[in-house]
Amino acid sequence: MTDTPADLVRFVQARLKAAGDRAQVAPMQAYLKTQMPFYGVQRPAQVTIFREMARRFVPRNRRAYEAGVRALWALPHREEKYAAIDYAMAHRGLITAASLGLYERLVREGAWWDLVDTIAVVLVGQTLVNERPTVRRVIQRWIDDPDLWVRRTALLAHNRHKHKTDQKQLFSHCLRRAPEKEFFIRKAIGWALRQYSYSNPAAVRQFLRTHRDRLSPLSFREAARQLVRAGLAP
Repeated sequence: MTDTPADLVRFVQARLKAAGDRAQVAPMQAYLKTQMPFYGVQRPAQVTIFREMARRFVPRNRRAYEAGVRALWALPHREEKYAAIDYAMAHRGLITAASLGLYERLVREGAWWDLVDTIAVVLVGQTLVNERPTVRRVIQRWIDDPDLWVRRTALLAHNRHKHKTDQKQLFSHCLRRAPEKEFFIRKAIGWALRQYSYSNPAAVRQFLRTHRDRLSPLSFREAARQLVRAGLAP
């Protein structure tokens, strides 16, 4: 008998409830500045539960994959949102441009760094590096989106591509958003550039030297961190 999204939900809820610690709820809410309910399950226990989830509930096709993600995402607790993202990440063969609409929805509804950043780097980022001609057009729209979390996603989707990074688009996106005063955008610019500096320090160093006056101090400092450690301060 094939598992359904309802079976997946029951499994995750039962495991999270059993592992929950009410004493951890308030600190977790305070750390993330949210009133969303928590079970109080710390990350190590989450990882154990989510690994079992991924082994037991393997979607037979994209429709089942997206249904499972949506079912978990619709639940009220923060850890259930994390479960939705982990479920999406666990089935790597289904992380493709065909699911970008779902990932965009998660970004818009998640609207905070602990949810958005993993979606951006792992889910959207994997589709970008694997299906660049299609996805680069999507994030080219997202970089100007009114939603700051969609803009942040367009920046962070470049992370972890190493020598496959589309340098031209990355640098263009960083300069396009450089005038913004929003902390999460400025931080994302620095993070994206720093990640690329591991693979191409010379290019990032030159970019920072050329555009120092256009970047915020936060973006510049974050971008230069690895270069400074390597003795290549721009």
